[in-house]
Amino acid sequence: MKKWYKQDLAYIHDTGFRDYALKSAPGILEILHLNKIYEGLIVDLGCGSGLLAQEFIKANYHVFGVDISQSMIDIARKRVPNAQFLVESLFQVEIPSCNAVVSIGECLNYLFDTNNDKQALVNLFHRIHQALAPGGVFIFDIAESGQVSNGISKHFTEGENWIVLVEKQEDIQAKILTRRIITLRQVGEHYRRDDEIHYLRLYERTEIAKELLQIGFQVKIMNNYGQFNLPKAHAAFIALFS
Repeated sequence: MKKWYKQDLAYIHDTGFRDYALKSAPGILEILHLNKIYEGLIVDLGCGSGLLAQEFIKANYHVFGVDISQSMIDIARKRVPNAQFLVESLFQVEIPSCNAVVSIGECLNYLFDTNNDKQALVNLFHRIHQALAPGGVFIFDIAESGQVSNGISKHFTEGENWIVLVEKQEDIQAKILTRRIITLRQVGEHYRRDDEIHYLRLYERTEIAKELLQIGFQVKIMNNYGQFNLPKAHAAFIALFS
């Protein structure tokens, strides 16, 4: 549970990369309202530092957030003390009865679990379908093939007291994306370095839609949450309990 999004990367992600959650929130709330879900429990799988959970709480929902990173959950608990958070794999957690399940930021792609294959994802879809109340909705996004145009890319981002360097490499045949991440965070007069490697299994929107339909969901595929357009080679899903 301590190998991914450790203290410094969790801090940097929360500080410098919060736009994905905050800009997605209005569109997700609109989807909930369009489906007449104005209250009740939302399960946030891969909740990160609680940015989306905070927006749900402001909108008078209850939130149960799950993330595999202890450091992310520590931030989330301080940010949203009136939500419930758990450090656990989203592929293993027991999903309570709820009105909606949300998982944004390609959380379902991550290979943090040794047993995370396509069958594990399908099993999760079944468990979510069983947990949702009639009329409930499952909102999530995935990363698809085509993340890196030339097979490999490198870039860096810096903030007031941190720098993060990311190398991305895509194995087209295996449909695996590898991210090598180096963080430098200022501690006193010096910068502390840490390294992480993240692997993501890349899916195609058509195969995901097919699995959802077979389980019994009604499915809509989008490239955006409201006014927020997803990054290149990503797809968002609205899966309605039917």
